[in-house]
Amino acid sequence: MTGRVHSLQSLGAVDGPGVRYVVFMQGCPLRCACCHNPDSWSFEGGTEYTPEQIVEKMLHFREYFGDDGGITVSGGEPLAQADFVSEVFSLSRENGVNTCLDTSGCIMSESVERLLDNTDRVLLDIKYTDADGYEKYVGTQYDKVISFLEYLDLHGIPTTLRQVIIPTLNDGEESVGALSRLASRYSCVDSVELLPFRKICQMKYDKMGIKFPLAHIPEPDNKTMEKLNKLL
Repeated sequence: MTGRVHSLQSLGAVDGPGVRYVVFMQGCPLRCACCHNPDSWSFEGGTEYTPEQIVEKMLHFREYFGDDGGITVSGGEPLAQADFVSEVFSLSRENGVNTCLDTSGCIMSESVERLLDNTDRVLLDIKYTDADGYEKYVGTQYDKVISFLEYLDLHGIPTTLRQVIIPTLNDGEESVGALSRLASRYSCVDSVELLPFRKICQMKYDKMGIKFPLAHIPEPDNKTMEKLNKLL
């Protein structure tokens, strides 16, 4: 078995608890307007690895993980290569390494269920709190993501909800309040993180010759983020 990997990060500090080895998978079925990595969309790109090769690389950094760290698989969209990621996580657990899945929650299948059986924590990206936002700016159905969250809750998988705050789209008190209420309905959710929208990805879009849909939207300032975090 092999999987297509976009890139590897040896010591990530913002991809789950503690210090983590981060695997960014290649390929994503979504087209999020705020996507930072349009070069990860294609399922034909990336570098092929076996699960064993990934785990071998990861174990070189094990001493840095401490009690809280481990391996995180992100994207692209890792659920699109669920069998591969499941094997990576299974081997990681056999070596006593904590596993974390960073996902949009847009796919559910038997392969995804097996992957979640090997997952210690999920970072679930809740992009918007309404169906219109998902349809216009993401390219999937909000109900699919909520069904994924319900599965996590049913199986007691610790979950962190994350949302990128985009001025004029989801930075209002009503939107953040809806996110807070959503989190409170599911006992598996033990934390919520608000991440500021950034436009450092503009150069990637320019290089690829495609339009960055949110180029006209400003980044949120620190005052706005502090206000929304207090509200949350």
